[in-house]
Amino acid sequence: MPYIEWNDSLSVGLSFFDEQHKKLIFIINKLFDAMKEGRGKEVLGEVFNELIDYTKFHFKSEEDAMLKYNYPYFNEHFEEHNKLTSQVLELKNKYENGQIFITIDILSFLKEWLSHHILETDKKYGPFLKEKGIN
Repeated sequence: MPYIEWNDSLSVGLSFFDEQHKKLIFIINKLFDAMKEGRGKEVLGEVFNELIDYTKFHFKSEEDAMLKYNYPYFNEHFEEHNKLTSQVLELKNKYENGQIFITIDILSFLKEWLSHHILETDKKYGPFLKEKGIN
């Protein structure tokens, strides 16, 4: 069973962004699966890199759409993106410097980070962008 399971409550109503969110969930689930198999330490660096790279791509996709259609809460959303990216980069740096080790706490943070961002922040732009003709 996956650590994070996609369901309709996570949908922002835009298939393009829903697919990107599913990819982020897949990356986090990959770390969970590796931990269950006792390979967490060996894949964490790779997963962090993949998560950071894909998160940057995803955030840029959202930001480009918001700017194109003058989303009224762009600045707040952009600031949250910066904060979330910084938090993941900080976790990665602490891991690389031996300050933290792979634990369920890292997975819990990533799950909360993604779930909160989708449910509390991304859900707000869905109806706005749909109204502009994006699906």
